[in-house]
Amino acid sequence: MDSDKKVTILREGFLVKRGHVVHNWKARWFVLTPEKLLYYKYDGSRRDSCQRGKILLKDCVITCPFLEFENRPLVFKLQTKHGVNHFLEACSREQRDEWAAEITVQVNKLQTNEGVKATKQQEPGGSQLHNINLSKVLDSMYDVHSGIKMSNHVEQGSTYSNCFSGSAVVDWLVFMQLALTRVEAVTLASALLEEGFLRTVGLKSVAALRTAGLSEQFMDDSTALYSFSDSLKKRGSVKAETSLSAVELSGTVMKRGFLLKQGHRRKNWKVRLFVLRSEPAFLHYYDPTSDDISPVGGFSLRGCLVSSLDDNGVPSGVKGNIQGNLFKIITQSDTHYFIQAPSHQDKMDWIDAIREQT
Repeated sequence: MDSDKKVTILREGFLVKRGHVVHNWKARWFVLTPEKLLYYKYDGSRRDSCQRGKILLKDCVITCPFLEFENRPLVFKLQTKHGVNHFLEACSREQRDEWAAEITVQVNKLQTNEGVKATKQQEPGGSQLHNINLSKVLDSMYDVHSGIKMSNHVEQGSTYSNCFSGSAVVDWLVFMQLALTRVEAVTLASALLEEGFLRTVGLKSVAALRTAGLSEQFMDDSTALYSFSDSLKKRGSVKAETSLSAVELSGTVMKRGFLLKQGHRRKNWKVRLFVLRSEPAFLHYYDPTSDDISPVGGFSLRGCLVSSLDDNGVPSGVKGNIQGNLFKIITQSDTHYFIQAPSHQDKMDWIDAIREQT
């Protein structure tokens, strides 16, 4: 655990990531470190402490901008050394370009450092995987008929659902002739783990990963548990509840960014892309996971009251475990919006920008 605390965080914030198996888009909290880009799920209003995945930066190739997704002009692409593509969407051109530039700096540093080490040692197992398409291996694992079987496992009194053991993965890879030997299968499974396609579940596999340090060591062990990183549940896209006039969306965009918004009915927290416009002054919010380019909601800023909420205790009207950096907007029609910013500075910037338009 101690090694996790010493990791240098170079940049962090929300990006929207495209899934590998189900090609839907999901908002994730990304953390850039010198060697990895980590990402986390937001569980309601708090960042899930369990890391959802990672992208190892060594030998990554970055494409920015990546303009092949219709209605998503703010995407950049990372291709890992195993040829796996990760598509990430930012909230603005500036954010997209800053993320891509900072990742590029780290990739270049790793290549420079590796150039010095390359003469001393060859990377183990690299040649075996050179021509293997990990995305196709993953598709085969997911196959309803011939894929790996998921089940519930009990470890030290805790039950883990939809997972499989390390030795079951190795058995399956050898049986499907995707690997010739168990040693080769472990190398292939380690690459799937390294790419974030598989994740550790329970105590044993997590402990093994921690002691292995930077190298992702998969365990050919019937008690070490793993599961798929991506959920296969498809979610219906949220349709706009209110019809918005063209006039509302005609103003000049003053500010854009990802914020957490509390729902009015179910009181659950969701990441939304907020866009602040002036003349006329409106604040709209969009579902970044939906391909629908219409806002899911918005309101006029005329006569609005915006206020910062204290981080001590949970204010009335707010539900869930709150991370902090809360503010509230009360519209002229007395609708209350509770919003969380990623940082204190972001909160103050948004409050100032909104007040300028009221």
